[in-house]
Amino acid sequence: MSKLRAKALIAQGGGPTAVINQSLVSIIIELKKYPEIEKIYGSRHGVSGIKKEDFLDLTDVSLENLELVANTPSSALGSTRDKPDSTYCAQMFVAMQKYNIGYFFLIGGNDGASVCDIVNQEAKKVGYELRVIHVPKTIDNDLLVNDHTPGFGSAAKFVAQAFMGVNFDNASLPGVYIGVVMGRHAGFLTASSILAKQTESDGPHLIYTPEKVFNVHHFVRDVKEIYEKYGRCVVAVSEGIVNEEGVPIATKLAKQVEHDAHGNVQLSGTGILGDLLADTVKSLTGISRVRVDTFGYLQRSFVGCVSEVDAKEAREVGYQAVKYALSGDVDGSVVIKRTGDYEINYELVDLSQVAHKTKSMPEEFFISDSMVSEAFINYVKPLAGELPRVGKLEVIKVK
Repeated sequence: MSKLRAKALIAQGGGPTAVINQSLVSIIIELKKYPEIEKIYGSRHGVSGIKKEDFLDLTDVSLENLELVANTPSSALGSTRDKPDSTYCAQMFVAMQKYNIGYFFLIGGNDGASVCDIVNQEAKKVGYELRVIHVPKTIDNDLLVNDHTPGFGSAAKFVAQAFMGVNFDNASLPGVYIGVVMGRHAGFLTASSILAKQTESDGPHLIYTPEKVFNVHHFVRDVKEIYEKYGRCVVAVSEGIVNEEGVPIATKLAKQVEHDAHGNVQLSGTGILGDLLADTVKSLTGISRVRVDTFGYLQRSFVGCVSEVDAKEAREVGYQAVKYALSGDVDGSVVIKRTGDYEINYELVDLSQVAHKTKSMPEEFFISDSMVSEAFINYVKPLAGELPRVGKLEVIKVK
C-alpha cells in the first residue's frame, strides 16, 4: 500500500485534564519522524477551529517548549463542545482539502469519539481520504473498551487528597461534610475518594454514585447513623446521582436545565445539589454544623497533582495513535487494556465500539448503595499513584 503524503491535524475536545497535553506533545514529536507528514497543524478550539480554518503550525515548535507544555494542565490548543452534523462536516472537509489534511487526531472523551465516528463516516460518504484516530482522555473514566482513560488517574489523585484533607479538617471541627464531585453517568471519580480512608473512622464514610439509586430518606438515615457513631460524617457524592426514575437529582431542583451541543445536561458549575443535601440533613437530623463543597472544575486541571502513571500513559496513547495512523489506511480509537496486577497493552478498535456510549462502574466495585469495595480500591490505586503519608498523635489521655 502506498504511503499517504499529507499534512496532519490535531485537535482537542471536551473537558481539559491535567495530562491531555502529554498526548498532544507525543503526537507532534512522533509525527516529526515520518517523511510523508508534510506539516503538523493544530486546530484552535477543536473541530470549530477546522471549520474556521483557525490553525496553528506545530511543525517546528522546539522540543523545550513542547516538554514544558506537556507538563502543563488543560488543553493547549483550546477545546470545544461542538457536535458536527453532515453540514458541519462538509465545511470541515472543505478546509481540510484546502490544506491537504490527510491525518486527523482528536484527543477527547465520549463526545470526542462520537465526533471522530461522525467525521469518519462523512469522509467516506464523500470519498475524502482521511485517517481519523481518536486519542482517549476523560476524567470521568467512562469510555467503553478502555480499562481506564488518561486524565482519570490525576483527577482521582486530586479527589483522594482533597478528601484526605477534608477528613482531618472535619475531625478537628466535627460535623457533617458533603463534597460534590464530577461524574454525570459514572461514579469512578467520586469513588476514588475512598483512597483518603486510612482507618475505619476516617472519611469518606459514605459514597454515592450515579450507578446506584439515590434515596434521600436512606441518605439522611445513613448520615445520622455515622454521625451518632463517630460524632461526625464525611460524604462524597457524584453530581449525577439519580432517583428511582433515573432522573438526576440536580435537574429535579434546577429551575432551568441547560444542555450542551451533545445533549448532555449541565450539572457542573452550580452548587444547587450540595445546598439541597445540606439543607435536608439539617432539617431532618437537627445537626447544625453541615458544610458542603462543589468541586466543579477544580479536579480537572489542578496544577501539582499529577499521577506519574497517568502522565506516562497519556504520553503513550499519543505515540500509539501516530503508529496506527501511519501503518496503513486505518481509522479507530486507541484503547488501554490492563493485564495482570498492573501491565498495560494498547490496541486500536473500531470507532463505533467507543463512540455514542458510556461505561459505568461494575457491580463488583460496590459493597452497598453507599460504599465501594476492595475490588475498586485495588483497581484505582495504581492509577492515582502514591498519596501523601499522614498520621495522628499516638498519645494517652492525662488522668
